[in-house]
Amino acid sequence: MLEKITGTFSNIVRSISGKSTISEKNIEDTVEEIKMALLEADVNLRVVRRFVNSTIEEAKGEKVLKSVNPGQQFTKIIYDKIVSMLGDQKKDLSLKGPDTTSVILLLGLQGAGKTTAAHKLAARLKKEGRRPLLAACDLVRPAAVEQLSVLGEKIGVPVFKENSKDAVKNAEEALSYAKKNQFDTLIVDTAGRLQIDEDMMAELVKVKKVTNPDEVILVADSMTGQNAVDIAKSFDEQLGLSGVILTKFDSDARGGAALSLKSITGKPILFIGTGEKTEDFEPFHPDRIASRILGMGDVVSLVEKAQEQVDEEEALRLQKKMARNEFTLEDMLLQFQQVKKMGSMQSIMDMIPGMANQNVDLSGMKKNEAIILSMTKKERANHLIIGPSRRKRIAKGSGTTVADVNKLIKQFEKTKLAMKKVSRNKGLQSKLMNQLGANMDLSQLGRFR
Repeated sequence: MLEKITGTFSNIVRSISGKSTISEKNIEDTVEEIKMALLEADVNLRVVRRFVNSTIEEAKGEKVLKSVNPGQQFTKIIYDKIVSMLGDQKKDLSLKGPDTTSVILLLGLQGAGKTTAAHKLAARLKKEGRRPLLAACDLVRPAAVEQLSVLGEKIGVPVFKENSKDAVKNAEEALSYAKKNQFDTLIVDTAGRLQIDEDMMAELVKVKKVTNPDEVILVADSMTGQNAVDIAKSFDEQLGLSGVILTKFDSDARGGAALSLKSITGKPILFIGTGEKTEDFEPFHPDRIASRILGMGDVVSLVEKAQEQVDEEEALRLQKKMARNEFTLEDMLLQFQQVKKMGSMQSIMDMIPGMANQNVDLSGMKKNEAIILSMTKKERANHLIIGPSRRKRIAKGSGTTVADVNKLIKQFEKTKLAMKKVSRNKGLQSKLMNQLGANMDLSQLGRFR
């Protein structure tokens, strides 16, 4: 996610944040590096000029040059400017209460990921306690209706579909059905084209008129860079957008769309698609994305992901087992599986300060998982019974070597010992957390969030 610009900005922040003194020349050189990084990221030229001019003006003031920690002050300015570029603060959907049907109209070009975004949004709203209904009004793309039906069934959200070839009529009837059946949110998936044309816009204007949506959201492919901004402007002029969903954000190495959209169109980014799974769909937090871009990670989002996947009772049970020195290979397997539920390992690494863009070797975790799955329940419960013959059988069953099995068991024993020490020593827990915070270099960020 935004690998290229994150790598460049991380290096810039690392070189400037530790400086005890900063000259105007330092500032000019650093801003020039930032300028080139933004241009290479396909950020709109007007946005780059604004960023550069305002950063230089603020950084050259006495506040930075004569500050006790000028490097940190300069880093703060860069952070604030990026947050401003991205939209200042998170924007929530403006939906009515549960007694009234709210309408979300999704627009976009063909291939942007509207149908996938529709089902991801429906799944999120359902999880938040709303009762959504999906309306299949994309009658242009072959199999679009069937795709939405399959996705809707997957998440347990009904899909309204008619045999009619009139998208406007379908949308109108979907709204009537939603109201009669007490669905509090109607998500309308509309047709796109390979490019903006009059027929598509005319149809969308009519759909908007009959549904009177609370939210008119453009679904845009973040990998199109500045083109996403031009597309947003065109849709906004004719339909009045309330926000944008950026898809394929996990594949966007440059970040031009995200960094340009709000400044040029004035429309907030509401959500980002971060993968192929239903749960790979996040609210867009400008401050958290800015933190990631600067290589400072996104611990808040990481904790939220963990909280979504880890059962509180299960975590408490595991904590007690650790304290009693009863942690088993079965528990280790559970940990592997819970980490996988949080998303790709690379996406997790991107949220850990200083770990963005690091190449992660997933083969070790997959291999260890295969080894544990090749054990019997008794072996997972008591690793001490795993002698030479059992290790040979486990290695054969998992497609690994005896050396791999030995390595896992040694790793498990070290992990178990470390967990026991931490779970029984409150002082050590506090010390580890403090060290973690220091290593993450979040102290300076916390002061200006």
